[in-house]
Amino acid sequence: MGRDTVNRICNPLPGAEWSDPWGGGHDAWKVGGRMFACIGVANDGVSVKTASVEDAEFLIELGRAVKAPYFHRSWVRVDWDAVPEDELRDRIETSYGIVRASLTKKLQATLAPFPG
Repeated sequence: MGRDTVNRICNPLPGAEWSDPWGGGHDAWKVGGRMFACIGVANDGVSVKTASVEDAEFLIELGRAVKAPYFHRSWVRVDWDAVPEDELRDRIETSYGIVRASLTKKLQATLAPFPG
């Protein structure tokens, strides 16, 4: 797996938009202007948001993720070579759902339904 797999998972999510905000080969996926997934230039995994700092710490403790450098403690980096694709998809879609739910109701109403 890798960058292409992450981009394939993110692209069909309702309202998902790709950008390279810092230049140099980052993939930042956003919904409503807010990031839910990010791949750095090191190309060693995808950073995603968790529901809480405690959830992030739990995933790190289980060895399913590491602390995402440069992000809030509620974010983790998932090594796409260390987890099955369905788990990677779940982490990305969970992050998307958390960020989407934080958008204004007006903005949420402009997005296609998401079953997550």
